[in-house]
Amino acid sequence: MPDPFADIAIPSGRPLAGVELGGTKCVCILGTGPDAISDQRVVPTTRPEETLPAILAILREWDEQGGFAALGIASFGPVDLNPQSPRYGHMLATPKPGWPDADIVGTLAGAFDVPAAFDTDVNGAAMAEMRWGSGRGLHDFAYVTVGTGVGVGLIVHGAPTRGIGHSEIGHIRVPRYPGDDVASTCPYHPDCVEGRASGPALGRRLNGRAPADVGPDDPVWAPIVDTLANMAHALVCTTGPMRIAMGGGVLSGQPHLMSRINAALLDSLNGYMPLPDPGHYVVAPALGGQAGPLGAIALAASALTQAMV
Repeated sequence: MPDPFADIAIPSGRPLAGVELGGTKCVCILGTGPDAISDQRVVPTTRPEETLPAILAILREWDEQGGFAALGIASFGPVDLNPQSPRYGHMLATPKPGWPDADIVGTLAGAFDVPAAFDTDVNGAAMAEMRWGSGRGLHDFAYVTVGTGVGVGLIVHGAPTRGIGHSEIGHIRVPRYPGDDVASTCPYHPDCVEGRASGPALGRRLNGRAPADVGPDDPVWAPIVDTLANMAHALVCTTGPMRIAMGGGVLSGQPHLMSRINAALLDSLNGYMPLPDPGHYVVAPALGGQAGPLGAIALAASALTQAMV
C-alpha cells in the first residue's frame, strides 16, 4: 500500500487543484504544496446555486490554462463520504440555508476527467499537516479547530476514520468543570465540547467582553481548558494519535492555553497512558490558516497517488 503522505511525481508537471468549502467562504487553490501555490482565490459561501457555479468557473479556467492532475474537495459538513451511497458527495442535514442535499462532488469533480477526492475540511487540514506541517512523519494524528464549532480531523493508520460517518468528536459529551453552570450553546447537547468550548460558548462566558481584553489568569479560561483537555483525553484513549494539533479562533492570541491544555491532559491521564512527548503533545498547527486550503491539495495528492497504483 503506498504511503499517502510521501512525495509524489505529478504527471506532465501539472499542478493539483483544490477547493475548501467553508461556511462563510470557499478557497480555490492551485499548486503542489505550501511553497508552490500558483493561484488562490476566494468565493463567498452564499447558496449552492451561486457558490458552486462560481467555483466551477475558476476550475474550468485553470483547466483551459494547462489543466491540473487531480482535484481535492474539502467541505464543511455534515457530508456523505460513502462512495456506495446514492447521496455520496452530497451535503447532509446542515443548518446552512439551501445547502442540504447539495451535490458537491457531482457539480465540481464531475466536470473533469482527473482523479478526485472528497472529504471534510478538518480531515483535509489534518492530511495537510501530516504532509507538510506538525504531523509530518506520522500516520496517526488529530487536527482540532476550535472556532465557530469544534471540528476534529482524525487520521488513523494513514486514513481518515469512516464508519457510520465522519468524525464528530466536537460533540462528544464530557464532564463539566466543577462549578461551571454556563449553558451550552449546542442545540443538541447540554454538555458536549462544542457547546462549552467553541467561539460562541466563549462569547457566552465572556458576556460582552472581548477575548483580547481577558488576561491569562481570568477564570473564564479554566472550563475551556478543562473541556478541551477532556476531549484530548478521549482521543488518547480511543484512537491514540501520536500528536494533536489544535488551533482555531478560540486559541488564537491566547498562547497560554496550549501549555495549560497539555498540563490538564497529563493530569487527567494520571500516568495511565504514556505520551510520545509529554508537555508538548498538543501543539499549534504549523500551517496556520493555510491548513484548510492546503488540505484540499493534500486530498488531490492522495487521489493521484491512488490512481497511480
